[in-house]
Amino acid sequence: MPSFASDVKNALARTDEQRSCCRTAEIAALLRMGASARTEGGGQGRGLRFEAASAAVARRVIRLLHNMDAAIETSVAQERTPQLRRRTYIVNIAAGASVTPLLTQLGFLEEGELRAGTDMALLRKKCCRAAYLRGAFLGGGSVNRPEASCNLELKARSETMGRALHTLLRRMGFPVRMTDRRGLYVVYLKEGDAVMDFLSLIGAEEAAEEIEVARNVKEVRAQVNRLVNVEMANVRRAVDAAAEQRAAIERLAAAGRIETLPEELRETAEMRRAHPEISMAELAALCHISKPGMNHRLRKLRAMAEEV
Repeated sequence: MPSFASDVKNALARTDEQRSCCRTAEIAALLRMGASARTEGGGQGRGLRFEAASAAVARRVIRLLHNMDAAIETSVAQERTPQLRRRTYIVNIAAGASVTPLLTQLGFLEEGELRAGTDMALLRKKCCRAAYLRGAFLGGGSVNRPEASCNLELKARSETMGRALHTLLRRMGFPVRMTDRRGLYVVYLKEGDAVMDFLSLIGAEEAAEEIEVARNVKEVRAQVNRLVNVEMANVRRAVDAAAEQRAAIERLAAAGRIETLPEELRETAEMRRAHPEISMAELAALCHISKPGMNHRLRKLRAMAEEV
């Protein structure tokens, strides 16, 4: 069964990006998160190998690459991990005359050498920053299902990329944190509002709405539970108080004091003995007095029982 994160990625991978600057920013982030360089023999130069857990993301990479240069040669293969029963989609970008200009345009090459620098030059526009973060999520992101606690992560392979994402999100006002985990550099958000804002920013509005609905449901359930707990506590207190009142009245009865009580106290004692389960308010209504008046009578009865 596909995870919520997979559904979000599949939906994002089907979106259309019209601006060429945003396509460049998105493919740069995708390749930074999931690609590795490889040198091919015969003097052909450098190629790239991109790994994706989703076929939709692999297709997205191919489409973005071909939009940048139709001459780029790509092929797709599948690898399966038997232990995890997980399928990985490999996009191989063949070395050729088109690859070096591509890598240079994306900022991956500097004076002919691969570099692990950041892509800030691609992120001058707000729309490009959103596209870059979408690529980072598609390439190495995950998000908890709406019913669970809010948690969104971007797992970068290099510390440089992890710190670049952390810095970018901080500058955009996100309460983001970073940690290293099993060789990956994880940038994460845990606040519900921040997770929804991030998803909306990268174009996953439906996912953000699902999280909002789930949060509202959880809040309503929590409120109902609080009200039920308060009501149960009130009921327990009322039952305990009624038991104490009845015990006091029975002590008075055992001492033969009921018949000697003033009329209003005798009426109260008899009503409580006849109706041990009702609340003080209901008992007051039966005796046609106010609740404070009934409370005063019952206190008198308990005090007299203590004397006995």
